[in-house]
Amino acid sequence: MPQLVTGAGPAVAAAPAMRLRLSGGGRFGSRRRPQVAWTGLDGDVVPLVELAARLAKVARSLRLEVEERPFRPHLTLGRWRPGRPADGDLMDRLADYSGPDWPVAEVRLIESHLGPKPTYDTVASWSVT
Repeated sequence: MPQLVTGAGPAVAAAPAMRLRLSGGGRFGSRRRPQVAWTGLDGDVVPLVELAARLAKVARSLRLEVEERPFRPHLTLGRWRPGRPADGDLMDRLADYSGPDWPVAEVRLIESHLGPKPTYDTVASWSVT
């Protein structure tokens, strides 16, 4: 973890100031078996995608596993529990949503502990200027 924190600092420092907003919504997984509810990000997403690519490069250099699929800027809103009834159409109701924009002030490295009661710990954070 210390090498990841050290390597991520310069990657974040190279990011320009950004403004983002929540926009639309969807799900990962099928309509019948949705897994993750999300809302999209709009605004300065090109610099965000470029930042994600730099961070992935740092992780790969440390031989950490990185997903090969393209980065899709989004905010996870929640997860459906497997085997429980789920409304797969729920996120379609956000299709036309566009929230107010905000300045990106910092990037945080978060460690997730998933389970019945998920917790999230901030490992490190960096200012975005």
